[in-house]
Amino acid sequence: MPVPLLHTARLVLPGWSPAVAAAVVAGTRRADWAADFPADGDRVVARLLARDPSGPGWGPLGHRLLVERDGGAVVGGAGLFPAPDDGPAALELGYGVVASRRGRGYAAEAARALLDLALAAGAAPLVAGVDPGNPASVRVLERLGMRRCGTRGGAERFRLDVGSPV
Repeated sequence: MPVPLLHTARLVLPGWSPAVAAAVVAGTRRADWAADFPADGDRVVARLLARDPSGPGWGPLGHRLLVERDGGAVVGGAGLFPAPDDGPAALELGYGVVASRRGRGYAAEAARALLDLALAAGAAPLVAGVDPGNPASVRVLERLGMRRCGTRGGAERFRLDVGSPV
């Protein structure tokens, strides 16, 4: 199933391609990547996608790249994935921006676009986990209307139920 592009004010969020995933796994570089892409989280996503070529990570609610509209550089990744421990229709939001592009609001832009996509798809709830030492990511989630709901595996957990004010 083709993955429609998502657009924000400064980013385009295409789905990962098999070629990009293979390049990340192999450790090869592409000309359209920021100098510090891929980050560790991007490598994890690429390996997951490579292991499961028909899995949900490839679908419209799956993993996406963060591409700057101005210049076309890949600067991170974001995505939604099933979160069955949080409910049968729950999706977990994840995102990462390479260090050279942090502090520009890209994570918030991408997260908002994915929140809108998740809500349109009927996800209930949307959840996320954040390392306790990452206050910038906590602010992104709080701006989306997500609320702390505990911890799991050393990560602070956040949740937004359908119908919650955003």
